[in-house]
Amino acid sequence: MAVKDYLRQRFFPHMWCPGCGHGTILNSLIRAIEGLELKPHEIVMTSGIGCSARISGYVNVHSLHTMHGRALACATGVKLSRPHLKVLVPMGDGDALAIGGNHFIHAARRNIDLTAIVMNNRIYGMTGGQFSPLSGVGIKATTAPFTTIDNSFDVVELAKAAGASFVARSTAFHVKECKDILKKAIEHKGFSVVEILSQCPTHYGRKNKEGDAASMLEFQKKMTAKIGSKALQENPNLIARGIFVDLDKAEYCTEYEKIIDSVMKEKV
Repeated sequence: MAVKDYLRQRFFPHMWCPGCGHGTILNSLIRAIEGLELKPHEIVMTSGIGCSARISGYVNVHSLHTMHGRALACATGVKLSRPHLKVLVPMGDGDALAIGGNHFIHAARRNIDLTAIVMNNRIYGMTGGQFSPLSGVGIKATTAPFTTIDNSFDVVELAKAAGASFVARSTAFHVKECKDILKKAIEHKGFSVVEILSQCPTHYGRKNKEGDAASMLEFQKKMTAKIGSKALQENPNLIARGIFVDLDKAEYCTEYEKIIDSVMKEKV
């Protein structure tokens, strides 16, 4: 199938702001799906509310546009009822780690076979530029005109600690790397978390004087480095990219099926 076959072309042009990284992430995701040769009917995409959540409206697969923060909860229901389907869950800062934080850690704990894509632009873009759990200290936002004092979550460390069996990070700048990581995450049998740093020039960039989209992409290029690279060894303050965890662990739906089978055998 061609890339265009995975898109609902009648809904384009998309509603994301000029320079937003989310469109690039959609590109990487669609190309990852194409590379895996998945059919649209084999995929379910579940999203919540926010800029990132609009992604489910643009893809020509089964899709659910659900409540804010409940994307993973709804995806869990889909996966348990139809375990043969590939379930993808694109989320923003709040969907994943504010109102949706509880669902995030428990989906990781259970190791249910979902692919959680955290599109991290460090801001609530759709509702006016409020700071998020991923903004960090010293960031300006509409709800923090004198800068934030809240520490941010580290998505990778949180996912690792909660028990996710696949954890990775990339950026909207590193398009091919992002595609390759997403392919591995979708193929992985278990809870996969892929954090993708995304630029928001409209709110985050403007408020924090980080320039236009091109400048923010340049930041993603210069301030990140691959795991194990010389650059990261020489400057540990750089943001690490790559695959941090890739474990073979018991998957929730598979274990659940074993319980059902054992009960049915007892009845016979």
